[in-house]
Amino acid sequence: KQRVAIARALANRPRILLMDEPFGALDAQTRARMQTHLLDIWRNIDVTILFITHDLDEAIFLADRILVLKANPGAVQELIEVPVPRPRDYSQVNSPAFIATKARLEALIHPKEVALADDDGVRPHMIRMTDVSDNVE
Repeated sequence: KQRVAIARALANRPRILLMDEPFGALDAQTRARMQTHLLDIWRNIDVTILFITHDLDEAIFLADRILVLKANPGAVQELIEVPVPRPRDYSQVNSPAFIATKARLEALIHPKEVALADDDGVRPHMIRMTDVSDNVE
């Protein structure tokens, strides 16, 4: 279905293609195949793709630049250039450039959690923040 939708969208030869979380409902294996397929298509056509996703790995894997939005709609927090070289493949997910870019994105999106992570094995998903004043009598 997604391949047909992409082909249909590209049939008119647009200069810009908007893709709003097109792979969000796919299982992990199909999603990875579609991401690779999209990169193959993109290499062979002259079109700018504006790809919307909440998946950091997907954003880094597909993008040249990542625009991070603030919580209030329409406000730009930061524009990040992706330093991972092209052509891309999944072996690069463990590269220093990929890991550093993901850490930077996580710090922008969840600054309190990243600041709390340390090298002793404590990770943001293990920490629960509570308001101390709620527990004081």
